[in-house]
Amino acid sequence: MPRPLRVAIVGAGPAGIYAADALLKSAVATEPGVSIDLFERMPAPFGLIRYGVAPDHPRIKGIVTALHQVLDKPQIRLFGNVDYPTDISLDDLRAFYDAVIFATGATADRALDIPGIGLDGSYGAADFVSWYDGHPDVPRTWPLTAKKVAVLGVGNVALDVARVLAKTADELLPTEIPPNVYDGLKDNQALEVHVFGRRGPAQAKFSPMELRELDHSPSIEVVVDPEDIDYDEGSIATRRGNKQADMVAKTLENWAIRDVGDRPHKVFLHFFESPVEILGEDGEVVGLRTERTALDGTGGVQGTGAFRDWDVTAVYRAVGYLSDSLPKLPWDLASGTVPDAGGRVVEESGGHLQSTYVTGWIRRGPVGLIGHTKGDANETVAHLLDDRANGRLHTPVSPAPEAVDAFLAERNVRFTTWEGWHRLDAAEKALGAEQGRERVKIVEREEMLGASGA
Repeated sequence: MPRPLRVAIVGAGPAGIYAADALLKSAVATEPGVSIDLFERMPAPFGLIRYGVAPDHPRIKGIVTALHQVLDKPQIRLFGNVDYPTDISLDDLRAFYDAVIFATGATADRALDIPGIGLDGSYGAADFVSWYDGHPDVPRTWPLTAKKVAVLGVGNVALDVARVLAKTADELLPTEIPPNVYDGLKDNQALEVHVFGRRGPAQAKFSPMELRELDHSPSIEVVVDPEDIDYDEGSIATRRGNKQADMVAKTLENWAIRDVGDRPHKVFLHFFESPVEILGEDGEVVGLRTERTALDGTGGVQGTGAFRDWDVTAVYRAVGYLSDSLPKLPWDLASGTVPDAGGRVVEESGGHLQSTYVTGWIRRGPVGLIGHTKGDANETVAHLLDDRANGRLHTPVSPAPEAVDAFLAERNVRFTTWEGWHRLDAAEKALGAEQGRERVKIVEREEMLGASGA
């Protein structure tokens, strides 16, 4: 009797779980069956949703409910707190599985090459997000002494950063933020947050709902300069062809024509301002210099030669995420992705790396919303199954599931399981119940492992 198809998925965020779901829905899952192991370097699953989504976005975190239903399936096992390649290498995985899918996402900040980027007070948005989301591998404190702050970028991460900086700690207390984050935010001195985009309103990458949510806080007054509402032929074409871009532009137009209210914290959304230098004195941020830009007719912009200095003492760059390279896999340095063809990993020679696949941000870069990774997963899994049907997968020497447990035990790797996640989940909810909150996130890795029963 043929054994089930054995697949390892490295990364238990949405991309990896969607790949597991696609395998479970395939014909192979019925005959001869599939056996899927997810490896996750964090003690808890869900990746970006747990450590990349702002805590005041329970709607997005609700995606976890759907992911839970996938991980509850008996064909799937979770191995948390297992790091690739430190705890398990590609060669090790090949010994146990017919195929390996990498779905490791992106966690670092993309570089911004302007003078002053290394000053004290210049931060990457990804690092700040990791702090307020209670990531175990970042410091427990964050300097929040700046009264005026700049955020560079006009995507949803920039909005998250601006909103968390502008809200009060008590507004965020009903969420799952851990005690160290609440204590840090209580000392936050920011009164003005300036968000900068080098292009116009039609080119902003905000999603309409995220943008509107910025104005829902009783603490935040959103301010848009009417002079920043400008469109050229390319911008008009973008609005006509993209409903979301049109909705964003309409929201910004409405904010630009209203009177400025008296809510205590101001978030200024600036367009046509390209950051050219972070200004410093004695190694610390004392300002930001931007160049005014103008539309070129196509929706692009060009510099005008007019510069302005902004009085800020902290700068957060939210110009995109970047994936870490993966040992034993080819790497495209420019895009920060693994080269692929339809999810099949492509070697420098142009051939496919046998039985090795990618999906999600490690494949196409950190663009799109969480749900967009479903299409990636379906395509990648379709090609994996095509390779299986045509005899292109390699044959593992130790395909029995218990061989993986024995391997990790021999390596003394403390790993968490799906059952362990349920225990951690219950522990966090119990902490929340003590304070009349839904959940309080556990931050320390050792505490997470202990609560999980690793």
